[in-house]
Amino acid sequence: MSRRSLVPGILFLAIALSLPVIVLAQQNPSARRNNPERPAPDVNTSTNKSVVSATMIRTDLGEALSVIQANYIDGKKVDYNSIFKSSINGMLNVLDPHSTYFDPVEYASFRTEQRSEYFGIGATIGDLRQGDQVNTYIRATFEDAPAARAGLRFGDRILEVDGKSMKGKTYPEVRKFLLGQRGTIVKVTVEHAGSRESETVTITRDAVPLPSIPQAYVVRPGVGYVAMTGGFNQTTSDEFQEALQDLHSKGMNMLILDLRGNRGGLLIQAVRVANTFLQRGQLIVKQEGRIRGSSENFRAVNDSPDQTPLVVLVNGDSASAAEIVAGALQDHDRALIVGENTFGKGIVQLPIQLEYDSALLLTIAKYFMPSGRLIQRDYSTGGVYDYYTHGGIANEKSQGADSQKAAPLGPESRTDGGRAVYGGGGIAPDEVVKPAKITPAQAKLADPIFAFALELATGRVPGFEAYKVQKPIEFRHALKATDFPITDALFKELKRFVAGKPEFKATPEQLERSRPFVERQLRFELATAAYGMMAALQVLNETDPQIARGVDALPRARELAQAARRAKART
Repeated sequence: MSRRSLVPGILFLAIALSLPVIVLAQQNPSARRNNPERPAPDVNTSTNKSVVSATMIRTDLGEALSVIQANYIDGKKVDYNSIFKSSINGMLNVLDPHSTYFDPVEYASFRTEQRSEYFGIGATIGDLRQGDQVNTYIRATFEDAPAARAGLRFGDRILEVDGKSMKGKTYPEVRKFLLGQRGTIVKVTVEHAGSRESETVTITRDAVPLPSIPQAYVVRPGVGYVAMTGGFNQTTSDEFQEALQDLHSKGMNMLILDLRGNRGGLLIQAVRVANTFLQRGQLIVKQEGRIRGSSENFRAVNDSPDQTPLVVLVNGDSASAAEIVAGALQDHDRALIVGENTFGKGIVQLPIQLEYDSALLLTIAKYFMPSGRLIQRDYSTGGVYDYYTHGGIANEKSQGADSQKAAPLGPESRTDGGRAVYGGGGIAPDEVVKPAKITPAQAKLADPIFAFALELATGRVPGFEAYKVQKPIEFRHALKATDFPITDALFKELKRFVAGKPEFKATPEQLERSRPFVERQLRFELATAAYGMMAALQVLNETDPQIARGVDALPRARELAQAARRAKART
């Protein structure tokens, strides 16, 4: 008996990712009753050349596989699972770039991501390369996660996992040994950064949260900052409401919502986030599909929306559900959009489970912004590679480095206040701001900076014992400007350290040429050691040009929202 089934109540809006995550849409209830119709067992598929029977396609595919098995010269070496998977994805790629096939392992990972958690030890790991040697270190642990409870922390070098040497392995390879089913045991042998003594710790793998909002804090007096960068999963709207409540209690009267790098997720969560700021009855997104239950208008149901002036940050990796939030707030003049053009995904996928726990993620609908614009980019020309590698910032040519506003890309629509917005290429920001770029030369300095931070944090740099991290990690620390200042004397000591380490292939002159980057990165590493990575990210935010412009744009965002409310009151 066929086990093909439509996953009830789930509509997914995100761009494709490799499913492993380096420790880096549910439909409304009324639509659940209207399950999409299953396709008939056999159909005739019309093409511009002929009418092809689905039975014929299945027969030919099976015969082709049999011919390969019987006759191909290297038939015994062929991975037939790979051939099967490639044949399905080849078929789906003809449809659109977002329909895809998940094998059972990938589908299990996909479902885990939507639960806002994964199973492992709860640590970020990374490599340190010194000449030809590569070692994997604990770069950060998560609050109350198994790794933190076992006493692992910043700078511990991973020697073995379950008795297997990790020497020479890169962090993606080591990560595979650390992940596993919830409740299973893993033995990790580390060399502790402080004592340089090795210890084998026994860790029970557990669920590790993957929050939608890794950061929420007061970035400047009265200005709240919420980084909703972890996608839209089952806990997003609850996390957002908790963050807003906390920030309001700390005196927030203006807000920056950061959707940069947010590649989407569950539709209903995007609707709930946008609903926070919109008045009852205002359209959030219009969804149009072919099958029963896939067409619907999602409207705000909030009688008392949050009136906080709002700037939304976006970039080329802001996609799908993130674009719904940004687009709805822009179309209703409720927020000012700052940053770079978004990815441009305006189609909706539904997971359909197949036999043997595999699944299709199949496009079933398009969505339209409140102004009527479709933000989906054209995918009729070029391949999937071009779509993903060049399309996410396909509008870069229209957004020069000195440009203050994105150039129009597609059909024109109008916001509630009459501002022109455009379809066909994502959400164009109201103010274009380029991010700070890390040059290849700067990236090569990351290893010596980490190595020096490790010496500082463990108190092994004479004269700089004040930088030693001795207390347990203070995960809830509010970063201050006085935390780990990078003085001239400390920078001079870093240059001396690098000069004595030829294996890093870096020079004091290179450090000096990139001094602002080096100082920021060193302070980030030290803050990570003391307070965890989420708090340390505030160091990077301090010099982020897009955040800085967002703060400057808040008064304009307030005026825009006030004008929109006055106009709505007159209607």
